[in-house]
Formats: sequence, structure tokens, C-alpha cells
Amino acid sequence: MMSTESLSESGDQPCIRLEPLKNTHLPGKTTPTGGSCVVFTGSSPKVTANGVHDIEDRILRITGYYGYNPGYSSHRREDGSESHAETPGSETSGESRSYQTCTNTALKVLGGLLVVLCISSSWVGTTQVVKLTFQSFSCPFFISWFSSNWNILFFPIYYSVHVVTTREKQTPIQKFRECSKLFGEDGMTLKLFVKRTAPFSILWTLTNYLYLLALKKLTATDVSALYCCHKAFVFLLSWIVLKDRFMGVRIVAAIMAITGIVMMAYADGFHGDSFVGVALAVGSASTSALYKVLFKMFLGSANLGEVAHFLSTMGFFNLIFISCVPLILYFTKVEQWGSLSSLPWGYLCGLAGLWLVFNILVHVGVVLTYPILISIGTLLSVPGNAAVDVLKHEVIFSMVRLAATCIICLGFLLLLLPEEWDSVTLRFLSTIADKKSEEHGEELTESSIHTRSRSRANGTVSIPLA
Repeated sequence: MMSTESLSESGDQPCIRLEPLKNTHLPGKTTPTGGSCVVFTGSSPKVTANGVHDIEDRILRITGYYGYNPGYSSHRREDGSESHAETPGSETSGESRSYQTCTNTALKVLGGLLVVLCISSSWVGTTQVVKLTFQSFSCPFFISWFSSNWNILFFPIYYSVHVVTTREKQTPIQKFRECSKLFGEDGMTLKLFVKRTAPFSILWTLTNYLYLLALKKLTATDVSALYCCHKAFVFLLSWIVLKDRFMGVRIVAAIMAITGIVMMAYADGFHGDSFVGVALAVGSASTSALYKVLFKMFLGSANLGEVAHFLSTMGFFNLIFISCVPLILYFTKVEQWGSLSSLPWGYLCGLAGLWLVFNILVHVGVVLTYPILISIGTLLSVPGNAAVDVLKHEVIFSMVRLAATCIICLGFLLLLLPEEWDSVTLRFLSTIADKKSEEHGEELTESSIHTRSRSRANGTVSIPLA
């Protein structure tokens, strides 16, 4: 073995004495004593398991290799580079980052599933409560106006959650002015208030009013299925107005939605309340699509606080400017309320609360989770309403209506495909094809090797043809 003398405190170089190799062994073999070899680099010994570096260092020292430094053999440099590249700290940090990413993704998906369940439940509850309210109070515009007034609570709810979840201390007026930049750098003025809010408030009111009118003519399942056609209308308007990317699969989905609408209207022969109800439901889906496209055009970059501010502003506009419409309908005897004490306030408040919860979940869920899950939550309201109609109201659906509902839902799912779905699918299929070809090549190689071994064992030789 190689030994050194003790170093002096003055920093002199150590004396190295060579001794004969007594326990020489081959690389990869253990020493006869079962121990390990000690290699010295400078003054720090290093223990190796196979002794390869120790033998190489001795040979290079004896031959006087120019520029050689003890302890820096080729094997040692490779080991050092590998240990530097893959340090335990880097592996631990990489594992922790991947674990944190997986945890965040799992939490986001679980939160999204919970939001999906809440959205579908709130929308089913809203639709069914409307049907119950119509049994004792058949005034759809008053119900729509009363429910829209609850949008005023959007910003107070947002501010309360904001104060609880953040350390930033702002007064409600300061936060309101900060979110008012949505209307311009100067904030909200009366002119901008009317100009920006009036179109959206009118479309909002028409969407809700037509939806309620359709519920008076059709079942909750049919109306919720027809309302899902708004997704196809959003695509068509975005393609025409916003110049969004053309996608053939979405055109097919739009055609399927239109086919489902026609089949739904044909179910009762294009006459009676069924046809009128289908027209009203399609009108509600159309105004909803127009509202969403305009919202994306003018307010697409708004954050959650600005959206809450805008919806509360719409509630104020509805309370101030649209309150005259229920009064006109009342005095013209189109909608008879009766006395205020006779109104079903329990149903009205429950309906308005469910509608408010649904709108909050839709707007907040886009920020908290994946937007596709929000759309799926709206789609799940169709089977939810169907279950309630069958179990509670004992509704019997015809085959034509079931087929129309399935076609509309399938078209809705096709509209949820991402823009790059075709290229992603082709890459996935090509990857599968490459794997199959590699497995087939490995099988051919193994079979050829097996054939050659058999021919050699039998004493036969295969001669390749020219």
C-alpha cells in the first residue's frame, strides 16, 4: 500500500514512499482480505471499492507520465463529472419540484371536479325551482328582473373574499375605483356607465326571460339541452366576428346542434307549444352566445375584480332602468302579481340565490380551474334535469327527443376539443405506430437469431443469395 508521512505545520509537500504491491488484484475483483483500497489525493484519502484507480495511479507515477497529478486518473475524472452532474441535492430538488407540480395539478383537478358538481347542481336546482314557482306565480319577466337585481351582490362578495384571503388592506371605495379602470383610465362616468352596461344588461335580461318562457312550454330537460346549443353559436359568431381559427370539427358540431334543434321541433310535428318552446330556447341560447362574444371582445382581458365590478354594475342598471318594464307589464295586465304579501318570496329568493351562485361559480371557476370543466358542468345539467323529470314529474321522453338530446350533447362535447387536437392526435398515433414497429423489429431479430442458432446446432449453414 501507499503511505505518507505526516505534514508539517509549515505547509511542506508530503513525502511519498512506494512500497511493493502485495495484494494486487484485478479490476472489479475484491481484495483477498475483503477490504478496500485507499487512494490519496493531495492529503485526503479516497476509498474505492475495486482498486482500479489505485493501480492506475501507481502505473502512471512509475512511468513518469508528464503532467500527471496523483489522484486524477481518467476513471476519477469520469466519476467526478458524473457525481457533479447528479448530486443528491439536485435530485432531491428535482423530485420536490415534480412532486409539488403533481400536487398542484391534482388539487386543481379535484377543485375543478367540485366546481363542476356545484355548477351542475345549481343550474339543475335553478331550472327545477322555476318550474315549481310557475305553479303559483306565472310571471317570467318579474322573476327574471328580480333575479338579475341580485347581481349587485357580486362585488361585495368579491371584496369580502379578497379581504379575507389577502393582506392588502383597501377600503371598498378604493377597491371599487381600482376595478373601475375597466371603463377607462378616468374611471366610470355616467356616459360610460350607460354605454358599456346597457347592451350587456339587455342581452342578459333577454337570455333569462326567453329561458323562463321556454320552461313554460317544454320540460326542463329539453330546455337545458337546447340551451347547450349556445356553445355552437359562440363558435360561429367568434369565427365571423372575432376571426377565430376555423376548425372543421367545430363546424360538424354546429351542424349537429342545428340537427338536434330541428329534431326537437319535429318531435310534435312543428306545431303547438313544442315548436314555440323550441324557438324560445334557441332564442335564449342565441342571445347568450351574443353576450359572451361581446364580453370576450370588449372585456376579454378583465380580471376577477373587474368582472365582479362589471356584473354589479349590470345589477344597478337593471334595478334603475329596467324596473319600468315589470311595471308596464303589470299595468297592462300581461303579468299579474297580486299583492306583495301573496308573492312566493321563498321560491323567488331561492331561485335568485341559486342563479347568483351559478353565475359566481362560472366566473370564478374559470380563474380557479380549467375552463373546460365549467362547460362540462353546464352539460351535466341535462342528465340531472332528466333524472328529476323522470323520478319526480314522471315525464316520458319519446325516441325522437332522446335522439335530439344526445346529438346536441355530442356536438357540445366536440366543441370542447382544443384547437391543436388534430396535431396532438396525429403525434399520438405516430408514437404508437413507432412503438409497434420497434416491437415488430425486435421480434424479427429474436426469431432470426433463434433460427440461426437452430441451424448451427443441426449442422446446417445458410448461404445468402446474391
